[in-house]
Amino acid sequence: MSLTLTLGGARAQCRASGALWLEAARALIVADLHLEKGSAFAARGQMLPPFDTSETLTRLEAETADLDPAILVLLGDTLHDAAAENRMSPMTADRLTRLTQGRRLIWVLGNHDAEGPARLPGEVAAELELDGLTLVHEPTPEARPGEVAGHLHPCAKVRGRGASVRRRCFVTDGERIVLPAFGALAGGLNIRDAAFAGLFRRAPLAGILNDGAVHPVAFAALAAD
Repeated sequence: MSLTLTLGGARAQCRASGALWLEAARALIVADLHLEKGSAFAARGQMLPPFDTSETLTRLEAETADLDPAILVLLGDTLHDAAAENRMSPMTADRLTRLTQGRRLIWVLGNHDAEGPARLPGEVAAELELDGLTLVHEPTPEARPGEVAGHLHPCAKVRGRGASVRRRCFVTDGERIVLPAFGALAGGLNIRDAAFAGLFRRAPLAGILNDGAVHPVAFAALAAD
């Protein structure tokens, strides 16, 4: 189950995968894949399961198969670091290449991949105007209507009867939105953190990802870490 909303005049669908779908533009937007994060840690002697890139691409392939977008936007920090392409297997590079077939692939630059891909296909942009929205990696510090961003890896925490649940989430006030990290190992920052202060003109709504659905929860119902 997804959450549909109007964002800066555009109709947008928050998907249970963490992707954003702009139906009018047939554009699928995902943020913060951090491909090859596991191999980056392994190169420094910190062993993590080496399946994060494959898992992330499997979910992205499922979204493109389901929606058949005309445009696929990777909203920054798609690659975990500048050496990620060198650690990437030929099979992984081929999977990324196949995602370009029949559609535009646009890499919005992030702080982890500021130079963009060296060999992988697709267009590169610092920011992108699409369907009346401005797509960037890092949110502008002050309120900016029509902005779609990533970077902060938003998560929300909800307390229940004697327990709490913490999940990735979308966060929006209907004017702008910050997307959850799409990457399998990307982690998250509580949206009550000071990093989110000042981004929204009014109390935002969290679209919490859980059990294959997006659950809208008012900001006042959320807990800090």
